[in-house]
Order: sequence, then structure tokens, then C-alpha cells
Amino acid sequence: MNEKRNKRLMHIVKRIHGLLESEDLQKQRHSQNQLGSFFENDKRYRFTSVYVNAIHCEWIEYIYPNAEKNEDKIIFYCHGGGYMTGSCLYAREITTKLAKKTLCKVFCFDYRLAPEHTFPAALEDALSVWKYILSYKYLPENIIFAGDSAGGNLSLVLTLLLKQQNMQMPKCLILFSPWTDMTTSGKSYHSKELLDPVLDNTYINNALQCYLQNTSPTSPFVSPVFADFSGFPPVYIQVGDNEILLDDSQMLYNQLLKYNVYARLDIFPGLWHVFQMSPIKASRIAMDKVYEFITQL
Repeated sequence: MNEKRNKRLMHIVKRIHGLLESEDLQKQRHSQNQLGSFFENDKRYRFTSVYVNAIHCEWIEYIYPNAEKNEDKIIFYCHGGGYMTGSCLYAREITTKLAKKTLCKVFCFDYRLAPEHTFPAALEDALSVWKYILSYKYLPENIIFAGDSAGGNLSLVLTLLLKQQNMQMPKCLILFSPWTDMTTSGKSYHSKELLDPVLDNTYINNALQCYLQNTSPTSPFVSPVFADFSGFPPVYIQVGDNEILLDDSQMLYNQLLKYNVYARLDIFPGLWHVFQMSPIKASRIAMDKVYEFITQL
């Protein structure tokens, strides 16, 4: 019964995702923003825009009456979109859920996108806003990095950069279907392509061409699956078993364990790429697991 239901859901997701897709990147970005803008009328949340060195950022707070806010911790969120699309607005499908479940303030930012801005533009922007957050009042040990897809990649490579520069790293990382291997070596890129209602190899190859330019796909700053993770903070990974990035998550998990990093991987049966954005029971369960991971540290 669950398998049939998941197939129906994947069919719906594929149709909705198809409506948002466009060969014109500007149109696709606009469609995603329109979807995220629906949250403006949800009075349970407060959205506050700020600018950091011309980078648009957004604070998300769950302000429902009697909600006891977690004032100490914040979630530093990197949105997905293959480094070509995505924004604070589009990420609200997840950032609002994180804010509600954890009662933490969530901070999201619009890093520069490819092909207009190739690697390392997004990473430079992430470092810039990270320095802003540290200057604000928050301590690194109380900040949680989180991100989906390319945003999961950005969360990882930003942490690697902090480690390289001997800067303080965050408390932990929460990764939803992270893109970790730009060499696309995982078997799931092909074995799951007919199942995945969100991603396919045409999209991946286009994203690679737009983002990498002359950067080697084996660099750990674009493919963190090849990184040295010694001394890394704890990492929690969620992935669906019907998505082409399944092996990216599994290989990342194995690499983290190799370097004795405290890591957890949850594979959700019958689900798709960043299913946490969908209004389904599994998404609520996923957020429960995120909260459980954070509170156990």
C-alpha cells in the first residue's frame, strides 16, 4: 500500500517540478520564488530581510503564540538548486519547518548563482555571511549548518574552508540529499534515474557545466566526498532511496566514518530528492529526526 502511495506521490512531484522547470533560468528562478512567496501570509512566521555585503539574507522565526524560542542556537541554512537556481524564498519550504520544529531562528542567504557566477562565488558569499553571523552575537558552538542538495554541498565545503583557515566550525551539520560528488561516480546516478521525479543526469550535467567551468570535479571544495574530514563536527544526513544522489550520501557517510566523525545516515524508503519540502507525513518524521539529532549532541 505504501509503495503504491509513494508512486502516486512521485508522479505528482514530477508534474509539479516540471511546471517549475524552464530552459530559461530566469523564469525558473522566478517560478521558485513565487512558490516560496506564498508563506508571506502565514502569520505563524516572521521573515526579516537583511543585506550583508550586498547579499540578500533572511531570518525566519516561528512566532506562534506561546512558542518557547530557543534563543541560544540558530540554524545557518544553505539553499539548494544545483548552484543555478534557488533562494531564501524557495527554501522556505524547509526553513519554516526547521524553525517550527526546533524553535530556533533560521538564517538563509541568496548566494551568487551560476552560470553568471561560477565556483568559488557561492563559497565566498557563504564565508562572508558566516563572518557576519559571528560578528552578530552568536557562538560557533551554538550554530547548526544545514542545507539541501547543492546547499548540502555548500554547508560541507564551507566547513572544510573554515577548517583549512583554522576558524571555528559549527556545532553540527544537517544535510538533506546532499550533492557531494561532482564526478558523478555513484551507481545511483543511473540505477535511480527512472525513479527520481526531481533530478536527472541532463540536469546534473548542465549544473556541472555552469558551476565548475575550469575547476576540477575532484577538488574537495566541489566534491567533498574526497575531503579529509579529520576534526569535523557531527553530521546528520537524510536521503530518499529513489533518488540519483543516494550514493552521494552513502559515500559521504562512509568517508566521514573513515575519519572518525560522528555521523548518522537515514535512508527513507520510496522517497525522492529533498522530499522534506513536500507536505507529507515523511517530511514531519524527518524533522522529528533532525530535532532528535540536535538535542542529543
